[in-house]
Amino acid sequence: MGRISYSQLSMFSDCPQRWKLNYIDKLRVSEPSIFLIFGTAMHEVLQKYLEVMYFDKVKTADMLDLERSLQEKMVEIFNKDKETYGKDPCTKEQLKEFFQDGCDILDFFKKHRGEHFSKKGYELIGCEVPVELELPNNLKWVGYLDIVIKDTIRDVIKIYDIKTSTMGWNKWQKKDENKTQQLLLYKQFYSKQYNHPIEKIEVEYFIVKRKLYEKVDFPQKRVQKFSPASGTVSMNKVAKKLSKFVGEAFNDDGTHTTNELPPTPSKKACRWCEFNKTEHCSVGVR
Repeated sequence: MGRISYSQLSMFSDCPQRWKLNYIDKLRVSEPSIFLIFGTAMHEVLQKYLEVMYFDKVKTADMLDLERSLQEKMVEIFNKDKETYGKDPCTKEQLKEFFQDGCDILDFFKKHRGEHFSKKGYELIGCEVPVELELPNNLKWVGYLDIVIKDTIRDVIKIYDIKTSTMGWNKWQKKDENKTQQLLLYKQFYSKQYNHPIEKIEVEYFIVKRKLYEKVDFPQKRVQKFSPASGTVSMNKVAKKLSKFVGEAFNDDGTHTTNELPPTPSKKACRWCEFNKTEHCSVGVR
């Protein structure tokens, strides 16, 4: 049985040929970066705080040395990536800069935690909660939910996805469906797997910002929250996108298709494509 994830669906939706080059032709080039190091470490530190807070006490969570945990985790991932790829994944200066940004985020989070997470009437279902669902064409969807919390008063499940960002999401990023539709699928999958009414599931992106605007007169926050539209129309739209991916990229037995998967060049899709203007793709947009 083949396994697929949202990253595959997102890549296919941006450009089917890029997905083919990565997953069928096996030309994928994996490169470490400070962004991945920081994102992974920040996820784990925030999740650890919430686990201690909900499963133990707020006071115990507040006593955690989050900054030290972040530093240790970033160094651990740095060393692991260096050993895997045979080179430094980033400069020491980048590591220090991102670590300090992380300390600023954690300081803000601890001071304002009560505005975002409370124990009164809420319980933590878990962090990295698995969602696995069998799909057509002998495929299985595999994903993990960053944070799942239950509102015990309203019997509502709240699914959070942590995102690290330089300065938060602007209006264009909020309109980018490939960026926002992930939680819409997870909402549907969680409802099916855990038998919870879909109308009693809410989703939210919990975005932490490394940088703030300089020389502005209004107060700024290190945390930005964004809940994408998740009504019937939005849910059906992403469900059709998944169905299209499964139908066009795979055969009935779960093997990859041999059909042509053409490029769909655009400024957005080609900007980060590793194959743009290479011998593998000559139609990309610079």
